[in-house]
Amino acid sequence: MSVAVKDQAGAIENYIADVTRRAERVSREIAAANSETKNQALLYIAEQILASSTTLKQHNARDLEEGRKRGLDDALLDRLELNDARIQGMADGLQQVISLPDPVGETTAFATRPSGIKVGKMRVPIGVILIIYESRPNVTADAAALCIKSGNVTILRGGSEAIHSNHAISDCIHAGLDKSGLSKDIVQVINTPDRQAVKSLLQADAHIDIVIPRGGKGLVERVIQESRIPLLKHLDGVCHVYIQEDADVNMAIDIAVNAKSQRFGVCNAMETLLINGSIAKQVLPSLADKYESKGVELRGCPQTCSILPNIARASEQDWYQEYLGPILSIRIVEGLSQAMDHIQKYGSHHTDTIVTSNDAIAQKFLREVDSSSVMVNASTRFADGFEYGLGAEIGISTDKLHARGPVGLEGLTTQKFIVLGDGNIRE
Repeated sequence: MSVAVKDQAGAIENYIADVTRRAERVSREIAAANSETKNQALLYIAEQILASSTTLKQHNARDLEEGRKRGLDDALLDRLELNDARIQGMADGLQQVISLPDPVGETTAFATRPSGIKVGKMRVPIGVILIIYESRPNVTADAAALCIKSGNVTILRGGSEAIHSNHAISDCIHAGLDKSGLSKDIVQVINTPDRQAVKSLLQADAHIDIVIPRGGKGLVERVIQESRIPLLKHLDGVCHVYIQEDADVNMAIDIAVNAKSQRFGVCNAMETLLINGSIAKQVLPSLADKYESKGVELRGCPQTCSILPNIARASEQDWYQEYLGPILSIRIVEGLSQAMDHIQKYGSHHTDTIVTSNDAIAQKFLREVDSSSVMVNASTRFADGFEYGLGAEIGISTDKLHARGPVGLEGLTTQKFIVLGDGNIRE
Protein backbone atom coordinates (compact mmCIF):
# COMPACT_ATOMS: atom_id res chain seq x y z
CA MET A 1 0.00 0.00 0.00
CA SER A 2 1.43 3.39 -0.99
CA VAL A 3 1.10 6.32 1.39
CA ALA A 4 2.20 9.80 0.36
CA VAL A 5 4.82 10.89 2.85
CA LYS A 6 6.35 14.34 2.94
CA ASP A 7 9.87 14.97 4.14
CA GLN A 8 8.84 17.22 7.01
CA ALA A 9 9.23 15.73 10.48
CA GLY A 10 5.62 16.46 11.37
CA ALA A 11 4.28 14.64 8.35
CA ILE A 12 6.52 11.64 9.07
CA GLU A 13 5.39 11.55 12.69
CA ASN A 14 1.76 11.55 11.55
CA TYR A 15 2.50 8.79 9.05
CA ILE A 16 4.20 6.62 11.68
CA ALA A 17 1.40 7.27 14.16
CA ASP A 18 -1.10 6.04 11.57
CA VAL A 19 0.99 2.95 10.77
CA THR A 20 1.36 1.96 14.42
CA ARG A 21 -2.32 2.51 15.24
CA ARG A 22 -3.39 0.38 12.28
CA ALA A 23 -0.93 -2.31 13.33
CA GLU A 24 -2.36 -2.46 16.82
CA ARG A 25 -5.94 -2.55 15.49
CA VAL A 26 -5.33 -5.76 13.52
CA SER A 27 -3.25 -7.57 16.13
CA ARG A 28 -6.28 -9.49 17.44
CA GLU A 29 -7.18 -10.56 13.91
CA ILE A 30 -3.89 -12.34 13.20
CA ALA A 31 -3.60 -13.62 16.78
CA ALA A 32 -6.97 -15.35 16.37
CA ALA A 33 -6.24 -16.79 12.91
CA ASN A 34 -5.91 -20.56 12.81
CA SER A 35 -2.95 -22.43 11.36
CA GLU A 36 -4.77 -23.24 8.12
CA THR A 37 -5.53 -19.58 7.41
CA LYS A 38 -1.99 -18.46 8.19
CA ASN A 39 -0.45 -21.21 6.08
CA GLN A 40 -2.79 -20.40 3.20
CA ALA A 41 -1.71 -16.76 3.34
CA LEU A 42 1.95 -17.80 3.23
CA LEU A 43 1.27 -20.09 0.27
CA TYR A 44 -0.44 -17.27 -1.62
CA ILE A 45 2.48 -14.93 -0.85
CA ALA A 46 4.98 -17.51 -2.14
CA GLU A 47 2.97 -17.94 -5.34
CA GLN A 48 2.75 -14.18 -5.80
CA ILE A 49 6.50 -13.76 -5.34
CA LEU A 50 7.23 -16.34 -8.05
CA ALA A 51 4.61 -14.84 -10.36
CA SER A 52 6.13 -11.36 -9.85
CA SER A 53 9.71 -12.40 -10.56
CA THR A 54 10.15 -10.01 -13.47
CA THR A 55 8.69 -7.08 -11.55
CA LEU A 56 10.83 -7.84 -8.51
CA LYS A 57 14.01 -7.87 -10.62
CA GLN A 58 13.03 -4.58 -12.28
CA HIS A 59 12.59 -2.84 -8.94
CA ASN A 60 15.77 -4.44 -7.65
CA ALA A 61 17.66 -3.15 -10.68
CA ARG A 62 16.73 0.40 -9.63
CA ASP A 63 18.17 -0.24 -6.16
CA LEU A 64 21.35 -1.71 -7.65
CA GLU A 65 21.79 1.23 -10.01
CA GLU A 66 21.28 3.76 -7.23
CA GLY A 67 23.60 1.75 -4.99
CA ARG A 68 26.40 1.91 -7.56
CA LYS A 69 25.91 5.67 -7.85
CA ARG A 70 26.17 5.92 -4.06
CA GLY A 71 29.41 3.97 -4.12
CA LEU A 72 28.24 0.80 -2.36
CA ASP A 73 30.98 -1.83 -2.40
CA ASP A 74 30.68 -5.12 -4.25
CA ALA A 75 29.84 -7.11 -1.11
CA LEU A 76 26.87 -4.87 -0.30
CA LEU A 77 25.68 -4.90 -3.90
CA ASP A 78 25.84 -8.69 -3.86
CA ARG A 79 23.71 -8.83 -0.70
CA LEU A 80 21.27 -6.41 -2.29
CA GLU A 81 20.78 -8.29 -5.56
CA LEU A 82 17.63 -10.29 -6.30
CA ASN A 83 18.20 -12.90 -8.99
CA ASP A 84 16.09 -15.90 -9.99
CA ALA A 85 17.75 -18.15 -7.41
CA ARG A 86 17.15 -15.70 -4.56
CA ILE A 87 13.55 -15.11 -5.57
CA GLN A 88 13.04 -18.87 -5.61
CA GLY A 89 14.77 -18.93 -2.21
CA MET A 90 12.23 -16.50 -0.80
CA ALA A 91 9.39 -18.70 -2.00
CA ASP A 92 11.12 -21.79 -0.62
CA GLY A 93 11.59 -20.02 2.72
CA LEU A 94 7.86 -19.37 2.90
CA GLN A 95 7.17 -23.04 2.20
CA GLN A 96 9.56 -23.97 4.98
CA VAL A 97 7.68 -21.77 7.45
CA ILE A 98 4.42 -23.37 6.33
CA SER A 99 5.85 -26.78 7.24
CA LEU A 100 6.81 -25.71 10.78
CA PRO A 101 4.52 -26.49 13.73
CA ASP A 102 2.38 -23.57 14.82
CA PRO A 103 3.35 -22.67 18.41
CA VAL A 104 0.32 -20.46 19.05
CA GLY A 105 -2.21 -21.96 21.47
CA GLU A 106 0.11 -24.70 22.71
CA THR A 107 -0.62 -25.47 26.39
CA THR A 108 1.91 -26.95 28.79
CA ALA A 109 2.71 -27.64 32.44
CA PHE A 110 -0.83 -28.25 33.68
CA ALA A 111 -1.02 -29.09 37.37
CA THR A 112 -3.99 -29.45 39.72
CA ARG A 113 -3.64 -27.33 42.82
CA PRO A 114 -5.03 -28.23 46.29
CA SER A 115 -7.86 -25.77 45.65
CA GLY A 116 -8.98 -27.86 42.69
CA ILE A 117 -8.02 -25.36 40.00
CA LYS A 118 -5.85 -26.52 37.09
CA VAL A 119 -2.97 -24.15 36.28
CA GLY A 120 -1.00 -24.23 33.05
CA LYS A 121 0.59 -22.03 30.42
CA MET A 122 -0.50 -21.13 26.89
CA ARG A 123 1.82 -19.88 24.15
CA VAL A 124 0.52 -16.67 22.54
CA PRO A 125 1.77 -14.04 20.05
CA ILE A 126 3.78 -11.08 21.31
CA GLY A 127 1.57 -8.59 19.44
CA VAL A 128 3.15 -5.91 17.24
CA ILE A 129 6.78 -6.47 16.25
CA LEU A 130 8.96 -3.80 14.67
CA ILE A 131 11.87 -5.18 12.63
CA ILE A 132 14.60 -2.79 11.45
CA TYR A 133 17.08 -4.29 9.00
CA GLU A 134 19.59 -3.51 6.29
CA SER A 135 20.56 -4.50 2.75
CA ARG A 136 19.11 -7.90 1.95
CA PRO A 137 15.56 -7.52 0.59
CA ASN A 138 14.77 -11.22 1.14
CA VAL A 139 14.55 -10.37 4.86
CA THR A 140 11.26 -8.64 4.04
CA ALA A 141 9.65 -11.92 3.01
CA ASP A 142 11.37 -14.00 5.72
CA ALA A 143 10.40 -11.67 8.56
CA ALA A 144 6.82 -11.30 7.34
CA ALA A 145 6.42 -15.07 7.10
CA LEU A 146 7.69 -15.74 10.61
CA CYS A 147 5.51 -13.02 12.10
CA ILE A 148 2.38 -14.17 10.26
CA LYS A 149 2.92 -17.82 11.29
CA SER A 150 3.51 -16.84 14.92
CA GLY A 151 0.34 -14.71 14.96
CA ASN A 152 2.05 -11.32 15.13
CA VAL A 153 1.58 -8.06 13.30
CA THR A 154 4.83 -6.69 11.94
CA ILE A 155 6.11 -3.32 10.87
CA LEU A 156 9.16 -3.65 8.61
CA ARG A 157 11.69 -0.91 8.09
CA GLY A 158 14.36 -1.95 5.59
CA GLY A 159 17.41 -0.01 4.53
CA SER A 160 17.16 2.86 2.08
CA GLU A 161 19.43 0.96 -0.33
CA ALA A 162 16.67 -1.67 -0.86
CA ILE A 163 13.60 0.54 -0.75
CA HIS A 164 12.28 -0.28 -4.26
CA SER A 165 12.84 -4.02 -3.81
CA ASN A 166 11.19 -4.02 -0.40
CA HIS A 167 8.12 -2.22 -1.70
CA ALA A 168 7.77 -4.70 -4.55
CA ILE A 169 7.99 -7.61 -2.10
CA SER A 170 5.49 -5.79 0.11
CA ASP A 171 3.02 -5.74 -2.77
CA CYS A 172 3.34 -9.53 -3.04
CA ILE A 173 2.77 -9.93 0.69
CA HIS A 174 -0.30 -7.73 0.60
CA ALA A 175 -1.72 -9.62 -2.37
CA GLY A 176 -1.31 -12.92 -0.50
CA LEU A 177 -2.87 -11.57 2.69
CA ASP A 178 -5.79 -10.11 0.76
CA LYS A 179 -6.40 -13.38 -1.12
CA SER A 180 -6.50 -15.29 2.18
CA GLY A 181 -8.98 -12.86 3.69
CA LEU A 182 -6.54 -11.29 6.15
CA SER A 183 -5.92 -7.56 6.55
CA LYS A 184 -3.03 -6.03 4.64
CA ASP A 185 -2.16 -4.07 7.78
CA ILE A 186 -0.84 -7.27 9.36
CA VAL A 187 2.40 -6.56 7.47
CA GLN A 188 3.35 -2.94 6.80
CA VAL A 189 6.59 -1.88 5.10
CA ILE A 190 7.67 1.67 5.90
CA ASN A 191 7.84 3.59 2.65
CA THR A 192 10.16 6.45 3.53
CA PRO A 193 13.96 6.26 3.88
CA ASP A 194 13.97 9.27 6.20
CA ARG A 195 15.76 8.50 9.48
CA GLN A 196 13.07 10.43 11.33
CA ALA A 197 10.74 7.51 10.63
CA VAL A 198 12.98 5.17 12.64
CA LYS A 199 13.13 7.63 15.52
CA SER A 200 9.35 7.95 15.58
CA LEU A 201 8.89 4.18 15.43
CA LEU A 202 11.28 3.64 18.34
CA GLN A 203 9.22 6.03 20.47
CA ALA A 204 5.89 4.30 19.71
CA ASP A 205 5.88 2.14 22.82
CA ALA A 206 2.11 2.56 23.20
CA HIS A 207 1.52 0.49 20.05
CA ILE A 208 4.66 -1.63 19.42
CA ASP A 209 5.53 -4.47 21.78
CA ILE A 210 9.09 -5.38 20.77
CA VAL A 211 11.84 -4.24 18.39
CA ILE A 212 14.21 -6.56 16.54
CA PRO A 213 17.18 -4.76 14.93
CA ARG A 214 18.92 -6.87 12.30
CA GLY A 215 22.04 -5.41 10.76
CA GLY A 216 25.44 -3.95 11.48
CA LYS A 217 26.77 -2.76 14.81
CA GLY A 218 26.00 0.89 14.00
CA LEU A 219 22.33 0.14 13.37
CA VAL A 220 21.96 -1.93 16.52
CA GLU A 221 23.73 0.65 18.68
CA ARG A 222 21.45 3.38 17.39
CA VAL A 223 18.34 1.33 18.13
CA ILE A 224 19.60 0.56 21.64
CA GLN A 225 20.17 4.26 22.31
CA GLU A 226 16.89 5.55 20.90
CA SER A 227 14.31 2.87 21.66
CA ARG A 228 11.69 3.16 24.37
CA ILE A 229 10.51 -0.34 23.37
CA PRO A 230 12.02 -3.64 24.62
CA LEU A 231 14.59 -5.14 22.24
CA LEU A 232 15.53 -8.59 20.99
CA LYS A 233 19.05 -8.25 19.62
CA HIS A 234 22.71 -9.03 19.50
CA LEU A 235 25.38 -6.38 19.07
CA ASP A 236 28.54 -8.36 18.29
CA GLY A 237 29.49 -11.90 17.38
CA VAL A 238 32.85 -12.29 19.09
CA CYS A 239 32.87 -16.10 19.12
CA HIS A 240 35.60 -18.32 20.57
CA VAL A 241 36.94 -21.82 20.12
CA TYR A 242 38.98 -23.13 23.05
CA ILE A 243 41.23 -26.16 22.46
CA GLN A 244 41.85 -28.03 25.72
CA GLU A 245 45.08 -29.99 26.28
CA ASP A 246 43.29 -33.36 26.00
CA ALA A 247 41.61 -32.53 22.67
CA ASP A 248 41.87 -34.81 19.67
CA VAL A 249 44.32 -32.84 17.54
CA ASN A 250 42.76 -33.63 14.17
CA MET A 251 39.29 -32.82 15.49
CA ALA A 252 40.53 -29.57 17.00
CA ILE A 253 42.14 -28.48 13.73
CA ASP A 254 39.05 -29.34 11.69
CA ILE A 255 36.75 -27.43 14.05
CA ALA A 256 39.04 -24.40 14.30
CA VAL A 257 39.41 -24.15 10.53
CA ASN A 258 35.69 -24.57 9.88
CA ALA A 259 34.63 -22.14 12.60
CA LYS A 260 36.74 -19.38 11.06
CA SER A 261 36.81 -20.00 7.33
CA GLN A 262 33.61 -21.78 6.29
CA ARG A 263 32.19 -18.24 5.91
CA PHE A 264 33.89 -15.07 7.05
CA GLY A 265 31.22 -12.38 7.20
CA VAL A 266 28.77 -14.06 9.57
CA CYS A 267 28.09 -13.46 13.25
CA ASN A 268 28.74 -17.09 14.28
CA ALA A 269 32.23 -17.28 12.78
CA MET A 270 35.08 -17.66 15.28
CA GLU A 271 37.03 -14.45 15.85
CA THR A 272 39.41 -15.61 18.61
CA LEU A 273 41.09 -19.00 19.03
CA LEU A 274 42.13 -19.94 22.56
CA ILE A 275 44.51 -22.85 22.97
CA ASN A 276 45.98 -24.59 25.99
CA GLY A 277 49.71 -23.94 26.26
CA SER A 278 50.61 -27.61 26.62
CA ILE A 279 49.23 -28.43 23.17
CA ALA A 280 49.96 -25.15 21.35
CA LYS A 281 53.28 -26.17 19.75
CA GLN A 282 51.69 -29.35 18.44
CA VAL A 283 48.61 -27.68 16.94
CA LEU A 284 49.48 -24.13 15.88
CA PRO A 285 51.93 -24.81 13.00
CA SER A 286 49.47 -27.11 11.23
CA LEU A 287 46.63 -24.66 11.85
CA ALA A 288 48.71 -21.76 10.52
CA ASP A 289 49.36 -23.63 7.26
CA LYS A 290 45.65 -24.29 6.78
CA TYR A 291 44.70 -20.71 7.56
CA GLU A 292 47.34 -19.43 5.15
CA SER A 293 45.85 -21.57 2.38
CA LYS A 294 42.50 -19.90 3.03
CA GLY A 295 43.90 -16.37 3.13
CA VAL A 296 43.39 -15.81 6.86
CA GLU A 297 45.62 -13.22 8.56
CA LEU A 298 46.70 -14.31 12.04
CA ARG A 299 47.38 -12.08 15.03
CA GLY A 300 48.69 -13.57 18.24
CA CYS A 301 49.69 -13.05 21.85
CA PRO A 302 53.44 -13.03 22.62
CA GLN A 303 53.50 -16.80 23.26
CA THR A 304 51.70 -17.45 19.98
CA CYS A 305 54.14 -15.22 18.13
CA SER A 306 57.06 -17.18 19.58
CA ILE A 307 55.63 -20.32 17.94
CA LEU A 308 54.49 -18.52 14.77
CA PRO A 309 57.11 -15.77 14.37
CA ASN A 310 55.76 -14.53 11.03
CA ILE A 311 52.39 -13.39 12.36
CA ALA A 312 51.44 -9.97 13.74
CA ARG A 313 51.19 -9.19 17.43
CA ALA A 314 47.59 -8.91 18.64
CA SER A 315 46.59 -5.69 20.36
CA GLU A 316 44.21 -5.40 23.30
CA GLN A 317 41.53 -4.23 20.85
CA ASP A 318 41.91 -7.41 18.79
CA TRP A 319 40.43 -9.50 21.61
CA TYR A 320 37.23 -7.43 21.45
CA GLN A 321 37.07 -7.34 17.64
CA GLU A 322 34.36 -8.85 15.46
CA TYR A 323 36.36 -8.96 12.23
CA LEU A 324 33.67 -10.37 9.92
CA GLY A 325 36.55 -11.12 7.57
CA PRO A 326 39.68 -13.26 7.09
CA ILE A 327 41.44 -12.20 10.31
CA LEU A 328 41.85 -14.33 13.43
CA SER A 329 43.36 -13.54 16.81
CA ILE A 330 45.01 -16.37 18.78
CA ARG A 331 45.80 -16.52 22.48
CA ILE A 332 47.58 -19.25 24.43
CA VAL A 333 46.06 -19.82 27.90
CA GLU A 334 47.14 -21.87 30.90
CA GLY A 335 43.93 -23.84 31.17
CA LEU A 336 40.14 -23.89 31.31
CA SER A 337 39.76 -21.16 33.96
CA GLN A 338 41.88 -18.67 32.04
CA ALA A 339 40.03 -19.52 28.82
CA MET A 340 36.66 -18.88 30.47
CA ASP A 341 37.98 -15.66 32.05
CA HIS A 342 39.01 -14.46 28.58
CA ILE A 343 35.60 -15.32 27.11
CA GLN A 344 33.83 -13.54 29.97
CA LYS A 345 35.93 -10.37 29.54
CA TYR A 346 36.16 -10.11 25.77
CA GLY A 347 33.27 -12.17 24.42
CA SER A 348 29.85 -10.99 23.28
CA HIS A 349 27.74 -13.84 24.75
CA HIS A 350 27.00 -15.14 21.27
CA THR A 351 28.62 -18.57 20.70
CA ASP A 352 31.61 -20.29 22.27
CA THR A 353 32.87 -23.86 21.94
CA ILE A 354 35.39 -26.13 23.65
CA VAL A 355 37.27 -29.01 22.04
CA THR A 356 38.00 -31.64 24.69
CA SER A 357 37.76 -35.37 25.41
CA ASN A 358 37.18 -34.79 29.14
CA ASP A 359 33.48 -34.95 30.05
CA ALA A 360 33.96 -33.17 33.38
CA ILE A 361 35.74 -30.25 31.72
CA ALA A 362 33.12 -30.15 28.99
CA GLN A 363 30.31 -29.97 31.55
CA LYS A 364 32.08 -27.21 33.49
CA PHE A 365 32.44 -25.20 30.26
CA LEU A 366 28.76 -25.73 29.42
CA ARG A 367 27.61 -24.62 32.88
CA GLU A 368 29.86 -21.62 33.37
CA VAL A 369 30.26 -19.93 29.98
CA ASP A 370 27.51 -17.31 29.82
CA SER A 371 26.67 -17.28 26.12
CA SER A 372 23.49 -17.84 24.15
CA SER A 373 25.03 -20.94 22.54
CA VAL A 374 27.72 -23.01 24.28
CA MET A 375 29.14 -26.03 22.43
CA VAL A 376 31.38 -29.03 22.91
CA ASN A 377 33.41 -30.48 20.01
CA ALA A 378 31.47 -28.60 17.33
CA SER A 379 32.04 -25.58 15.10
CA THR A 380 30.53 -22.26 16.14
CA ARG A 381 29.03 -22.12 12.65
CA PHE A 382 26.22 -24.39 13.86
CA ALA A 383 24.71 -21.52 15.89
CA ASP A 384 21.84 -21.10 13.47
CA GLY A 385 18.09 -21.60 13.61
CA PHE A 386 18.04 -24.02 10.69
CA GLU A 387 20.87 -26.13 12.14
CA TYR A 388 19.11 -26.21 15.53
CA GLY A 389 15.93 -27.54 13.96
CA LEU A 390 14.02 -24.30 14.44
CA GLY A 391 13.52 -23.72 10.73
CA ALA A 392 13.74 -20.10 9.62
CA GLU A 393 14.96 -17.56 12.18
CA ILE A 394 14.54 -13.85 12.64
CA GLY A 395 18.05 -13.48 14.05
CA ILE A 396 20.20 -14.28 17.06
CA SER A 397 19.52 -12.90 20.54
CA THR A 398 22.26 -12.51 23.12
CA ASP A 399 19.76 -11.04 25.57
CA LYS A 400 18.58 -13.19 28.46
CA LEU A 401 14.93 -12.14 28.25
CA HIS A 402 12.72 -13.28 26.74
CA ALA A 403 14.42 -15.32 23.98
CA ARG A 404 18.08 -16.30 23.73
CA GLY A 405 20.07 -17.71 20.83
CA PRO A 406 18.49 -18.26 17.39
CA VAL A 407 14.98 -16.79 17.40
CA GLY A 408 12.44 -18.83 15.47
CA LEU A 409 8.67 -19.08 15.74
CA GLU A 410 8.65 -19.93 19.43
CA GLY A 411 10.91 -16.95 20.15
CA LEU A 412 8.28 -14.69 18.55
CA THR A 413 5.70 -15.82 21.09
CA THR A 414 5.35 -15.50 24.83
CA GLN A 415 3.39 -17.41 27.46
CA LYS A 416 0.51 -16.58 29.75
CA PHE A 417 -0.91 -18.51 32.67
CA ILE A 418 -4.30 -20.11 32.16
CA VAL A 419 -6.48 -21.45 34.94
CA LEU A 420 -9.32 -23.98 34.56
CA GLY A 421 -11.89 -24.26 37.28
CA ASP A 422 -15.30 -25.74 38.02
CA GLY A 423 -16.91 -23.09 40.17
CA ASN A 424 -13.86 -22.89 42.43
CA ILE A 425 -13.76 -19.99 44.92
CA ARG A 426 -10.93 -19.01 47.22
CA GLU A 427 -11.59 -19.55 50.94
